[in-house]
Amino acid sequence: MQSTAIPTHAELVERARALVPLLREQAVRAEQEARLTDEVVAALTEAGIFRMRLPARFGGYECDTATLVDVSIELGRGDGSVAFDVVAWWIMSWNIGQFADEAQEEVFADPDVRICGTLAPTATATPTEGGLLVSGSWAFNSGAAHSSWKLLSAILPTPDGGALPIMALAPIDRFDVVEDWRVSGLRGTGSVTLNGRDVFVPDGFHIPIPAMLQQQYATKLNADSPMYRAPVVGAVGAATCGKLIGLARAAQEDFLERASKRPITNTTYERQLDAPVTHLEVAEAALLTDEAEFHARKLASMVDGKAAAGQEWTLQERAYARVAVGRVCQLTARAVDLIAGASGASSIYSDQLVQRIRRDVQAINIHALNLPSTNLELYGRVLCGLEPNTFFV
Repeated sequence: MQSTAIPTHAELVERARALVPLLREQAVRAEQEARLTDEVVAALTEAGIFRMRLPARFGGYECDTATLVDVSIELGRGDGSVAFDVVAWWIMSWNIGQFADEAQEEVFADPDVRICGTLAPTATATPTEGGLLVSGSWAFNSGAAHSSWKLLSAILPTPDGGALPIMALAPIDRFDVVEDWRVSGLRGTGSVTLNGRDVFVPDGFHIPIPAMLQQQYATKLNADSPMYRAPVVGAVGAATCGKLIGLARAAQEDFLERASKRPITNTTYERQLDAPVTHLEVAEAALLTDEAEFHARKLASMVDGKAAAGQEWTLQERAYARVAVGRVCQLTARAVDLIAGASGASSIYSDQLVQRIRRDVQAINIHALNLPSTNLELYGRVLCGLEPNTFFV
Protein backbone atom coordinates (compact mmCIF):
# COMPACT_ATOMS: atom_id res chain seq x y z
CA MET A 1 0.00 0.00 0.00
CA GLN A 2 1.48 3.35 -1.07
CA SER A 3 1.65 6.18 1.44
CA THR A 4 -0.49 9.24 0.71
CA ALA A 5 2.45 11.49 1.57
CA ILE A 6 4.43 12.89 -1.36
CA PRO A 7 7.92 11.35 -1.26
CA THR A 8 10.98 13.58 -1.23
CA HIS A 9 13.52 13.84 -4.03
CA ALA A 10 15.93 11.65 -2.07
CA GLU A 11 13.26 9.03 -1.35
CA LEU A 12 12.32 8.71 -5.02
CA VAL A 13 15.96 8.40 -6.07
CA GLU A 14 16.54 5.71 -3.46
CA ARG A 15 13.44 3.82 -4.60
CA ALA A 16 14.74 3.87 -8.18
CA ARG A 17 18.22 2.79 -7.07
CA ALA A 18 16.74 -0.15 -5.17
CA LEU A 19 15.08 -1.35 -8.40
CA VAL A 20 18.36 -1.63 -10.35
CA PRO A 21 19.03 -5.33 -9.56
CA LEU A 22 15.49 -6.32 -10.61
CA LEU A 23 15.70 -4.28 -13.81
CA ARG A 24 18.98 -5.94 -14.80
CA GLU A 25 17.64 -9.38 -13.94
CA GLN A 26 14.53 -8.89 -16.12
CA ALA A 27 16.23 -7.11 -19.04
CA VAL A 28 17.04 -10.19 -21.15
CA ARG A 29 13.47 -11.46 -20.86
CA ALA A 30 12.14 -8.02 -21.81
CA GLU A 31 14.31 -8.09 -24.94
CA GLN A 32 13.07 -11.56 -25.84
CA GLU A 33 9.42 -10.65 -25.32
CA ALA A 34 9.78 -7.17 -26.89
CA ARG A 35 8.07 -5.50 -23.91
CA LEU A 36 8.72 -4.78 -20.27
CA THR A 37 7.89 -7.62 -17.92
CA ASP A 38 4.84 -7.42 -15.68
CA GLU A 39 7.12 -7.81 -12.65
CA VAL A 40 9.07 -4.67 -13.54
CA VAL A 41 5.93 -2.60 -14.19
CA ALA A 42 4.48 -3.75 -10.86
CA ALA A 43 7.67 -2.76 -9.03
CA LEU A 44 7.72 0.65 -10.71
CA THR A 45 4.09 1.16 -9.73
CA GLU A 46 4.78 0.22 -6.11
CA ALA A 47 7.67 2.70 -6.05
CA GLY A 48 5.39 5.51 -7.25
CA ILE A 49 7.47 6.15 -10.36
CA PHE A 50 4.43 6.71 -12.59
CA ARG A 51 3.05 9.46 -10.35
CA MET A 52 6.01 11.77 -10.72
CA ARG A 53 4.53 13.99 -13.45
CA LEU A 54 0.87 13.90 -12.39
CA PRO A 55 -0.97 16.81 -10.75
CA ALA A 56 -1.10 16.58 -6.96
CA ARG A 57 -4.90 16.71 -6.85
CA PHE A 58 -4.97 13.25 -8.46
CA GLY A 59 -2.39 11.75 -6.12
CA GLY A 60 0.56 12.81 -8.25
CA TYR A 61 3.88 14.16 -6.99
CA GLU A 62 4.36 17.11 -9.44
CA CYS A 63 8.11 16.44 -9.44
CA ASP A 64 10.52 18.99 -10.85
CA THR A 65 12.81 18.01 -13.69
CA ALA A 66 15.87 17.78 -11.42
CA THR A 67 14.15 14.82 -9.75
CA LEU A 68 13.39 13.30 -13.16
CA VAL A 69 17.08 13.49 -14.04
CA ASP A 70 18.22 11.74 -10.86
CA VAL A 71 15.54 9.03 -10.93
CA SER A 72 16.06 8.27 -14.63
CA ILE A 73 19.82 8.00 -14.09
CA GLU A 74 19.15 5.15 -11.68
CA LEU A 75 16.62 3.53 -14.00
CA GLY A 76 19.11 3.82 -16.87
CA ARG A 77 21.70 2.06 -14.73
CA GLY A 78 19.23 -0.80 -14.48
CA ASP A 79 17.90 -1.14 -18.02
CA GLY A 80 17.71 1.27 -20.93
CA SER A 81 14.33 -0.02 -22.10
CA VAL A 82 12.78 0.52 -18.67
CA ALA A 83 14.20 4.04 -18.44
CA PHE A 84 13.05 4.87 -21.96
CA ASP A 85 9.47 3.72 -21.34
CA VAL A 86 9.26 5.47 -17.97
CA VAL A 87 10.45 8.75 -19.48
CA ALA A 88 7.93 8.39 -22.32
CA TRP A 89 5.15 7.78 -19.77
CA TRP A 90 6.27 10.85 -17.77
CA ILE A 91 6.17 13.01 -20.89
CA MET A 92 2.72 11.78 -21.91
CA SER A 93 1.31 12.31 -18.39
CA TRP A 94 2.73 15.83 -18.37
CA ASN A 95 1.13 16.49 -21.76
CA ILE A 96 -2.26 15.33 -20.53
CA GLY A 97 -1.98 17.89 -17.73
CA GLN A 98 -2.35 20.55 -20.43
CA PHE A 99 -5.66 19.16 -21.71
CA ALA A 100 -9.08 20.32 -20.56
CA ASP A 101 -9.64 19.55 -16.90
CA GLU A 102 -12.59 17.25 -17.61
CA ALA A 103 -10.31 15.02 -19.72
CA GLN A 104 -7.80 14.87 -16.88
CA GLU A 105 -10.54 13.82 -14.47
CA GLU A 106 -11.16 10.71 -16.56
CA VAL A 107 -7.56 9.82 -17.44
CA PHE A 108 -6.02 10.50 -14.03
CA ALA A 109 -8.76 8.67 -12.10
CA ASP A 110 -5.99 6.05 -11.86
CA PRO A 111 -2.98 7.92 -10.46
CA ASP A 112 -0.66 5.18 -11.78
CA VAL A 113 -2.07 5.49 -15.29
CA ARG A 114 0.28 4.92 -18.21
CA ILE A 115 -0.23 6.66 -21.55
CA CYS A 116 1.76 5.82 -24.67
CA GLY A 117 2.03 8.34 -27.45
CA THR A 118 3.70 9.83 -30.48
CA LEU A 119 4.14 13.38 -31.76
CA ALA A 120 4.27 12.78 -35.54
CA PRO A 121 0.84 13.63 -37.05
CA THR A 122 0.53 10.53 -39.24
CA ALA A 123 -3.28 10.50 -39.28
CA THR A 124 -6.27 12.55 -40.33
CA ALA A 125 -9.04 13.96 -38.16
CA THR A 126 -12.58 14.70 -39.35
CA PRO A 127 -15.08 16.81 -37.38
CA THR A 128 -18.18 15.01 -36.19
CA GLU A 129 -20.91 15.73 -33.68
CA GLY A 130 -19.36 16.16 -30.26
CA GLY A 131 -15.77 15.68 -31.34
CA LEU A 132 -13.54 14.19 -34.04
CA LEU A 133 -13.10 10.91 -35.89
CA VAL A 134 -9.44 10.02 -36.31
CA SER A 135 -7.94 7.44 -38.66
CA GLY A 136 -4.31 6.55 -39.24
CA SER A 137 -1.28 4.60 -38.20
CA TRP A 138 1.25 5.56 -35.54
CA ALA A 139 4.66 3.90 -35.10
CA PHE A 140 6.92 3.88 -32.01
CA ASN A 141 4.30 3.58 -29.25
CA SER A 142 6.70 2.85 -26.41
CA GLY A 143 5.18 0.93 -23.53
CA ALA A 144 1.91 0.25 -25.38
CA ALA A 145 1.46 -3.19 -23.80
CA HIS A 146 1.24 -1.63 -20.34
CA SER A 147 -0.68 1.52 -21.31
CA SER A 148 -4.40 2.16 -21.03
CA TRP A 149 -4.55 5.36 -23.12
CA LYS A 150 -2.90 6.58 -26.30
CA LEU A 151 -1.87 10.15 -27.03
CA LEU A 152 -1.88 10.65 -30.79
CA SER A 153 -1.26 13.35 -33.35
CA ALA A 154 -3.26 14.01 -36.50
CA ILE A 155 -3.97 16.64 -39.13
CA LEU A 156 -7.32 18.42 -38.89
CA PRO A 157 -8.45 20.27 -42.05
CA THR A 158 -9.51 23.85 -41.35
CA PRO A 159 -12.43 25.71 -42.99
CA ASP A 160 -10.03 27.94 -44.93
CA GLY A 161 -8.42 24.96 -46.65
CA GLY A 162 -5.48 24.77 -44.31
CA ALA A 163 -4.33 22.01 -41.98
CA LEU A 164 -4.02 22.12 -38.20
CA PRO A 165 -1.87 19.54 -36.38
CA ILE A 166 -3.61 18.39 -33.22
CA MET A 167 -2.88 16.15 -30.28
CA ALA A 168 -5.69 13.86 -29.16
CA LEU A 169 -6.37 11.20 -26.57
CA ALA A 170 -8.28 7.92 -26.71
CA PRO A 171 -8.43 4.60 -24.81
CA ILE A 172 -5.86 2.18 -26.17
CA ASP A 173 -8.43 -0.55 -26.76
CA ARG A 174 -9.73 1.54 -29.68
CA PHE A 175 -6.57 0.71 -31.65
CA ASP A 176 -5.23 -2.39 -33.39
CA VAL A 177 -1.74 -3.48 -32.37
CA VAL A 178 0.83 -4.37 -35.02
CA GLU A 179 3.49 -6.58 -33.41
CA ASP A 180 6.33 -5.15 -35.47
CA TRP A 181 8.88 -4.27 -32.78
CA ARG A 182 11.83 -6.29 -34.16
CA VAL A 183 14.76 -3.91 -33.76
CA SER A 184 18.43 -3.69 -32.80
CA GLY A 185 18.15 -1.44 -29.75
CA LEU A 186 15.63 -0.66 -27.01
CA ARG A 187 14.06 -4.03 -27.73
CA GLY A 188 12.34 -4.18 -24.37
CA THR A 189 10.38 -0.96 -24.88
CA GLY A 190 7.68 -2.66 -26.95
CA SER A 191 7.36 0.39 -29.20
CA VAL A 192 4.82 -1.20 -31.53
CA THR A 193 2.72 0.37 -34.26
CA LEU A 194 -0.93 1.15 -33.50
CA ASN A 195 -3.62 1.51 -36.17
CA GLY A 196 -6.99 3.20 -35.75
CA ARG A 197 -10.01 3.76 -37.95
CA ASP A 198 -12.71 6.30 -37.11
CA VAL A 199 -11.59 6.52 -33.50
CA PHE A 200 -13.97 8.92 -31.75
CA VAL A 201 -12.25 11.68 -29.79
CA PRO A 202 -14.70 13.81 -27.76
CA ASP A 203 -14.36 17.57 -27.47
CA GLY A 204 -12.01 18.34 -24.60
CA PHE A 205 -9.83 15.35 -25.49
CA HIS A 206 -7.91 17.14 -28.26
CA ILE A 207 -5.87 20.35 -28.44
CA PRO A 208 -3.99 22.16 -31.23
CA ILE A 209 -0.25 21.41 -31.25
CA PRO A 210 0.69 25.04 -32.10
CA ALA A 211 -1.16 26.19 -28.98
CA MET A 212 0.70 23.62 -26.86
CA LEU A 213 4.06 24.77 -28.19
CA GLN A 214 3.13 28.38 -27.32
CA GLN A 215 2.08 27.31 -23.79
CA GLN A 216 -1.57 28.09 -24.49
CA TYR A 217 -2.90 25.17 -22.50
CA ALA A 218 -6.55 24.16 -22.13
CA THR A 219 -6.31 23.39 -18.41
CA LYS A 220 -7.40 25.94 -15.83
CA LEU A 221 -6.64 24.02 -12.64
CA ASN A 222 -2.99 23.40 -13.56
CA ALA A 223 -2.30 26.95 -14.70
CA ASP A 224 -0.57 27.98 -11.47
CA SER A 225 1.51 24.83 -11.04
CA PRO A 226 5.26 25.39 -11.66
CA MET A 227 5.34 22.01 -13.40
CA TYR A 228 3.31 23.48 -16.28
CA ARG A 229 5.14 26.79 -16.65
CA ALA A 230 7.81 25.30 -18.91
CA PRO A 231 7.54 25.08 -22.71
CA VAL A 232 7.13 21.61 -24.17
CA VAL A 233 10.66 21.63 -25.59
CA GLY A 234 12.17 22.32 -22.17
CA ALA A 235 10.04 19.88 -20.20
CA VAL A 236 10.54 17.06 -22.71
CA GLY A 237 14.27 17.72 -23.06
CA ALA A 238 14.97 17.78 -19.34
CA ALA A 239 13.04 14.53 -18.83
CA THR A 240 15.00 12.81 -21.59
CA CYS A 241 18.63 13.26 -20.51
CA GLY A 242 19.04 11.26 -17.30
CA LYS A 243 18.53 7.81 -18.78
CA LEU A 244 21.54 8.27 -21.07
CA ILE A 245 23.81 9.18 -18.18
CA GLY A 246 22.60 6.11 -16.31
CA LEU A 247 23.37 3.89 -19.29
CA ALA A 248 26.87 5.31 -19.61
CA ARG A 249 27.50 4.81 -15.89
CA ALA A 250 26.24 1.23 -16.07
CA ALA A 251 28.67 0.51 -18.91
CA GLN A 252 31.56 1.86 -16.87
CA GLU A 253 30.54 -0.05 -13.73
CA ASP A 254 30.28 -3.27 -15.73
CA PHE A 255 33.64 -2.68 -17.40
CA LEU A 256 35.49 -2.08 -14.14
CA GLU A 257 34.05 -5.25 -12.64
CA ARG A 258 35.05 -7.35 -15.65
CA ALA A 259 38.44 -5.69 -16.07
CA SER A 260 39.42 -6.65 -12.53
CA LYS A 261 39.03 -10.33 -13.43
CA ARG A 262 40.25 -10.66 -17.01
CA PRO A 263 43.69 -10.43 -18.65
CA ILE A 264 44.54 -8.62 -21.87
CA THR A 265 45.00 -11.39 -24.38
CA ASN A 266 48.45 -11.66 -25.99
CA THR A 267 50.06 -9.40 -23.37
CA THR A 268 51.63 -9.91 -19.95
CA TYR A 269 48.77 -8.10 -18.20
CA GLU A 270 46.93 -10.55 -15.97
CA ARG A 271 44.42 -7.86 -15.04
CA GLN A 272 43.12 -5.35 -17.54
CA LEU A 273 42.90 -2.81 -14.71
CA ASP A 274 46.70 -2.70 -14.47
CA ALA A 275 47.28 -1.51 -18.04
CA PRO A 276 47.89 2.22 -18.64
CA VAL A 277 45.66 2.13 -21.72
CA THR A 278 42.80 1.06 -19.47
CA HIS A 279 43.40 4.06 -17.23
CA LEU A 280 43.22 6.39 -20.23
CA GLU A 281 40.01 4.80 -21.53
CA VAL A 282 38.26 4.81 -18.16
CA ALA A 283 39.22 8.43 -17.49
CA GLU A 284 38.01 9.57 -20.91
CA ALA A 285 34.70 7.73 -20.60
CA ALA A 286 34.12 9.13 -17.11
CA LEU A 287 34.80 12.69 -18.24
CA LEU A 288 32.53 12.35 -21.28
CA THR A 289 29.75 11.16 -18.98
CA ASP A 290 30.43 14.01 -16.53
CA GLU A 291 30.21 16.51 -19.39
CA ALA A 292 26.89 14.99 -20.47
CA GLU A 293 25.62 15.28 -16.90
CA PHE A 294 26.58 18.96 -16.87
CA HIS A 295 24.23 19.68 -19.77
CA ALA A 296 21.44 17.55 -18.25
CA ARG A 297 21.62 19.41 -14.96
CA LYS A 298 22.00 22.81 -16.61
CA LEU A 299 18.84 22.20 -18.63
CA ALA A 300 16.90 20.91 -15.60
CA SER A 301 18.03 23.92 -13.58
CA MET A 302 16.85 26.21 -16.38
CA VAL A 303 13.44 24.52 -16.61
CA ASP A 304 12.84 24.46 -12.86
CA GLY A 305 14.31 27.90 -12.13
CA LYS A 306 12.38 29.72 -14.84
CA ALA A 307 9.18 27.87 -13.91
CA ALA A 308 9.49 28.84 -10.25
CA ALA A 309 10.10 32.49 -11.21
CA GLY A 310 7.43 32.54 -13.92
CA GLN A 311 9.96 33.75 -16.49
CA GLU A 312 9.52 33.63 -20.25
CA TRP A 313 11.88 31.59 -22.41
CA THR A 314 13.97 33.21 -25.14
CA LEU A 315 14.33 31.55 -28.54
CA GLN A 316 17.99 30.81 -27.74
CA GLU A 317 17.00 29.09 -24.50
CA ARG A 318 14.45 26.99 -26.34
CA ALA A 319 17.06 26.02 -28.92
CA TYR A 320 19.47 25.15 -26.10
CA ALA A 321 16.87 22.73 -24.72
CA ARG A 322 17.13 20.83 -28.01
CA VAL A 323 20.90 20.99 -28.33
CA ALA A 324 21.44 19.95 -24.71
CA VAL A 325 19.64 16.69 -25.42
CA GLY A 326 21.66 16.18 -28.58
CA ARG A 327 24.89 16.86 -26.71
CA VAL A 328 24.00 14.42 -23.94
CA CYS A 329 23.31 11.80 -26.62
CA GLN A 330 26.55 12.54 -28.41
CA LEU A 331 28.75 12.48 -25.31
CA THR A 332 27.25 9.36 -23.77
CA ALA A 333 27.47 7.51 -27.10
CA ARG A 334 31.18 8.32 -27.24
CA ALA A 335 31.65 7.15 -23.66
CA VAL A 336 29.82 3.87 -24.25
CA ASP A 337 31.60 3.23 -27.55
CA LEU A 338 34.93 3.71 -25.78
CA ILE A 339 34.00 1.25 -23.05
CA ALA A 340 32.56 -1.27 -25.49
CA GLY A 341 35.69 -1.11 -27.63
CA ALA A 342 37.84 -1.80 -24.58
CA SER A 343 35.71 -4.67 -23.34
CA GLY A 344 37.16 -7.43 -25.48
CA ALA A 345 35.64 -10.01 -27.81
CA SER A 346 33.77 -11.79 -25.04
CA SER A 347 31.65 -8.67 -24.49
CA ILE A 348 29.66 -9.26 -27.68
CA TYR A 349 27.84 -12.25 -26.21
CA SER A 350 24.15 -11.51 -25.77
CA ASP A 351 24.27 -12.06 -22.00
CA GLN A 352 26.80 -9.24 -21.56
CA LEU A 353 25.46 -5.91 -20.33
CA VAL A 354 27.70 -3.62 -22.35
CA GLN A 355 26.51 -4.83 -25.76
CA ARG A 356 22.88 -4.11 -24.84
CA ILE A 357 23.81 -0.69 -23.47
CA ARG A 358 25.63 0.16 -26.68
CA ARG A 359 22.63 -0.80 -28.82
CA ASP A 360 20.23 1.11 -26.59
CA VAL A 361 22.33 4.28 -26.65
CA GLN A 362 22.64 4.11 -30.43
CA ALA A 363 18.85 3.78 -30.72
CA ILE A 364 18.26 6.79 -28.46
CA ASN A 365 20.76 8.84 -30.48
CA ILE A 366 18.83 8.45 -33.72
CA HIS A 367 15.44 9.39 -32.25
CA ALA A 368 14.09 12.29 -34.32
CA LEU A 369 14.04 14.72 -31.38
CA ASN A 370 17.45 13.64 -30.07
CA LEU A 371 19.63 13.43 -33.19
CA PRO A 372 22.80 15.37 -32.35
CA SER A 373 23.44 16.72 -35.86
CA THR A 374 19.90 18.09 -36.24
CA ASN A 375 19.94 19.70 -32.81
CA LEU A 376 23.38 21.21 -33.31
CA GLU A 377 22.25 22.73 -36.61
CA LEU A 378 19.17 24.23 -34.95
CA TYR A 379 21.21 25.81 -32.16
CA GLY A 380 23.75 27.16 -34.64
CA ARG A 381 21.01 28.69 -36.80
CA VAL A 382 19.54 30.51 -33.81
CA LEU A 383 22.98 31.71 -32.66
CA CYS A 384 23.53 33.09 -36.17
CA GLY A 385 20.26 35.06 -36.00
CA LEU A 386 18.32 32.83 -38.40
CA GLU A 387 14.81 31.51 -37.92
CA PRO A 388 14.45 27.93 -36.64
CA ASN A 389 13.86 25.30 -39.30
CA THR A 390 11.56 23.25 -37.07
CA PHE A 391 8.25 23.80 -35.27
CA PHE A 392 9.55 21.94 -32.21
CA VAL A 393 11.41 24.71 -30.44
